[in-house]
Amino acid sequence: MVDRENTCKACEGTGMLSDDEGWQYKCSVCHGEGTFYAGDNQSAKVMSVDENNRLLD
Repeated sequence: MVDRENTCKACEGTGMLSDDEGWQYKCSVCHGEGTFYAGDNQSAKVMSVDENNRLLD
């Protein structure tokens, strides 16, 4: 059973995010787990993007 209170709101519990072109990448908020607890002391990683907001590796 999914605990809706702890479901990551950024990726809606899937663990994956996608950009406007359909490229998928691991959620930077829950680190791909799909759940997020406010007391975890995890911080979102700021990622480099180009002028079209595509991730730069």
